[in-house]
Amino acid sequence: MRRKTFLAAPLFNPRERAFNALVATKLRGHVDVFLPQEDCGLLVDCLTQGENAEAAELRISKTDLQAIGRCDILLAILDGAHIDEGVAFEIGYAFAKDKLCVALQTDVRRALPTGNNLMIQCALHRVFSDLEDLINWMRHASEGTPRMSVE
Repeated sequence: MRRKTFLAAPLFNPRERAFNALVATKLRGHVDVFLPQEDCGLLVDCLTQGENAEAAELRISKTDLQAIGRCDILLAILDGAHIDEGVAFEIGYAFAKDKLCVALQTDVRRALPTGNNLMIQCALHRVFSDLEDLINWMRHASEGTPRMSVE
């Protein structure tokens, strides 16, 4: 059975969405991927199409939380000087639900001199700095034997 992965990532500009889509495409050879920008829709698109803001926010939030509940693995994209607020929430929610949480952080910028916020760092099983290393790990995760060592 293929593992289900929730891809938690910022999605507020074309560059972020393109990177998320690239990561999802590479992962789909090994795991099923829930990508919120594709599977929930974007709030801005919902509003442009005339959907009520409150209803759209509630629908997207509910869909997001249900998908995290169904996932085996949460993969968080941590690039940027600060971790995206939505991604931080999704990590915390998944961790509280006893989901395996891993991250991809290809950007060396961090607002804190010590690195990531300790609450984020301690919720993550592993942080990858290279996409190909992550893909290789996911390949093992799809076989039910993810490598449990910390990088």
